[in-house]
Amino acid sequence: MKNKTALITGGTKGIGFATALTLLNEGVNVAITSRSEASAVKAANALNANKKTDAKAIGIEADVKDYESQQQAVAQTLSHFKQLDIVIANAGVGHFASIEEITTEQWRDTIETNLTGVFYSIKSSVEALKQSEGYFISISSLAGTNFFANGSAYNASKFGVTGFTQAVMLDLRQHNIKVSTIMPGSVSTHFNNHTPSDADAWKIQGEDIGEIVVGLLKMNPRTLPSKVEVRPTMPPKK
Repeated sequence: MKNKTALITGGTKGIGFATALTLLNEGVNVAITSRSEASAVKAANALNANKKTDAKAIGIEADVKDYESQQQAVAQTLSHFKQLDIVIANAGVGHFASIEEITTEQWRDTIETNLTGVFYSIKSSVEALKQSEGYFISISSLAGTNFFANGSAYNASKFGVTGFTQAVMLDLRQHNIKVSTIMPGSVSTHFNNHTPSDADAWKIQGEDIGEIVVGLLKMNPRTLPSKVEVRPTMPPKK
């Protein structure tokens, strides 16, 4: 995996940041994106300060809801590292409310970020991944198969990501591009304004998802785990 290059959307915290650090420690160069240039650069500096290899991280300002912005992120990654081998579509938001209360703006933000953003991520990078016979990974959720009250927008987006990624897998494997989706359950992150604490010890940790990503990337070329469901081993009893 040394000297390969990964592009991770939403890489400044949570799953994206932890996965970036895991890849850096495997020798993979990493470009992380955020809608804020300052946040992207700050996170990249933190990654470079904590990595254990000579691999490098860079921060790029990009919005997954904007196709041209995603194209520019891919171009910047290629300009800096000269190749693109791995794309991880991780950026996501959550708006949770009943159908009576959720706003049209919240619906649009959820679908455009979580679903259309994944489409833009692969659409903008597919030609580069063809050149490297690379890997595209989307971060979906168990909410992509399990619906729940107040989850209409989030469920719709993640059901969409799961189905979209599986269809793209069938499209791109003929180009020797692997495609997988990872579907975590409860993860200890800052998602939806949550503050991680010791009370989250039972949850999946961001670095656990990073290890799954590495496992996928190291899988024998003949084998493709196209959908990976991940759950906490021992959630609290209700």
